[in-house]
Amino acid sequence: MTTHHLQFFIDGAWVEPVKPATLDVIDPSTEEPFTRISVGSGADVDRAVAAAKAAFPAFAATSQQERLALLRRILEIYNERYEDIAQAVSHEMGAPITWAREAQAWAGQAHLEATIKGLEDFAFSEMRGETLIVREPIGVCALITPWNWPLNQIVCKVAPAIAAGCTVVLKPSEIAPVSGIVFSEIMEAAGVPKGVYNMINGTGPDVGQVMAGHPDVDMVSFTGSTRAGIIVAKTAADTVKRVAQELGGKSPNIILRDADFETAIIKGVEGCMGNTGQSCDAPTRMLVPVERHDEALAIAKKAAEAFVVGDPRSEETQLGPLVSQQQFDKVQRLIEAGISEGATLVTGGTGRPGHLNRGYYARPTVFGHVRPGMTIEREEIFGPVLSVISYEDDDDAVRIANDTVYGLAAYVQSQDLAHARAVAARLRAGQVSLNYPDWDTFAPFGGYKQSGNGREYADWAIHDFLELKAIVGHGA
Repeated sequence: MTTHHLQFFIDGAWVEPVKPATLDVIDPSTEEPFTRISVGSGADVDRAVAAAKAAFPAFAATSQQERLALLRRILEIYNERYEDIAQAVSHEMGAPITWAREAQAWAGQAHLEATIKGLEDFAFSEMRGETLIVREPIGVCALITPWNWPLNQIVCKVAPAIAAGCTVVLKPSEIAPVSGIVFSEIMEAAGVPKGVYNMINGTGPDVGQVMAGHPDVDMVSFTGSTRAGIIVAKTAADTVKRVAQELGGKSPNIILRDADFETAIIKGVEGCMGNTGQSCDAPTRMLVPVERHDEALAIAKKAAEAFVVGDPRSEETQLGPLVSQQQFDKVQRLIEAGISEGATLVTGGTGRPGHLNRGYYARPTVFGHVRPGMTIEREEIFGPVLSVISYEDDDDAVRIANDTVYGLAAYVQSQDLAHARAVAARLRAGQVSLNYPDWDTFAPFGGYKQSGNGREYADWAIHDFLELKAIVGHGA
C-alpha cells in the first residue's frame, strides 16, 4: 500500500517538501524506527498558509448546512479508517491496541460527533435591541497538536475550526505523526475543498514557531507543554493574533473522608496511570485524610501492581511504553527526585519492569508521604507516577489542591454529593469531576492559570474560532 509518510497535504494535494529532509519515527516498544516522515521548513509553511489564505473567502461564505454536511462526511470516512487510526497510534506512541481502539481512536470519533451536534444548534447571529451580533470565522488558523492523544487533539481543533468556517494548517507532533497522516487521507477522501485543510510535519522550532509568527495566520491553537506554549505565545505576540492554549496540569484528586475509600483509591490509581500516565489532566496528586494515609498506600500499591505492562500489540496489555527516550529519561529523573527528597517509595521505582529488556517502559510507581513543595508534587511528570499527600481537613485539602501553577483539572470523591459539590466550588480548575463520571465530550475543556486559555469540545470550541461583529442600527 502506498503511504504518504514522506509528503505533506497542501492545497488539496499530496506534495513533496520544498527542501528534502526526513526523520525516523520510533516505535517506543522496540526503540526501533518503523517508518520515516518528511520534516518541513518555513518554505512549506509559506506554501500551506498561502493555500489556506486563498481558500478562506469562499469557505467562510459557505452555509452552516454545507459545513455540517462536510463534517458528517469526514465522520463517515473516519469510521471507515478506524482500525488504521488505532494501529497508527499503537505503533507511534506505544498505546496498547485495546486502548488505542477504545480510547485513542474513539476520542476522535466522539469529538467529531460532539462538534457536529454543537454546530447543528449553533447560532451565528442574534439581535440585541437594534444591534445585530454576528459571529464570523476568524480566518487562517495554525493548529499545533501533541503526541499523547493525537486524534483527540487533532479533531478538537480541526473540527471546530471547519465548523466555524475557518481554513487551517495543521502540524501534528513529529513524534507521533502517522495518525495525523491517516487523518489527512480522511480529509482528502471526504472531499474537503482545496486549501481549507493543510497538513505539514516538522519540528516545533522549524515549523510550529514559523506558523505561530506567520503574518497571514490569524489564530494559533496549541496543545502541549507550558514551556512550549510560552514560546508559541511570545512568537504570536508580534502579529497580535489570537492564541488558544491547552497546556500542562498537576491535577489534585481529593478523597474526602466520606468517600467509598477503596473504590476511590483504586479508580484514582487507574486514572493516574491510564495512557501510561501521559495525560495532561491525569489525577497525579492524590489527597487523603492524614489518619488513613497508610491504608491508602496499601490499596494504591495493590492497584498499581495489578497493571499488565508490555507489548502494545497484545490484547491483554494495559500499559505500554512511554513515547520516547526523552520522556523515559525525564520520568526516571523525577522518580529519582522523589526518592532523594524523602518520599516513601511504595511500589515501582526507577528502571524498566523486570520482565522487559527493551522499550521505553516505566514501572507503575506510587509515592507516599509526599509533602507539598517536593519536586514530584510540583512538576508535571507525564508518566505512571502517583503522589499521595495527607490533608487535615477540607480547608487544608483545598489549599493543597489549589497550590499549583496549573489549573487544568481536579477531582473530588465523596458519597455525599452535596459535600463533593461544596469542595468542587472552591477548586481553581477548568474542569472538576465528581466521583469518576464518564468522559463528557460536551463539557468545556481547558485550564486556569498556566494550564492555558480558551476552551475545547463541542460548541465551546467553535466559539474560539470566531470573531464578534456588532452591526449597530441594523434593526432600525
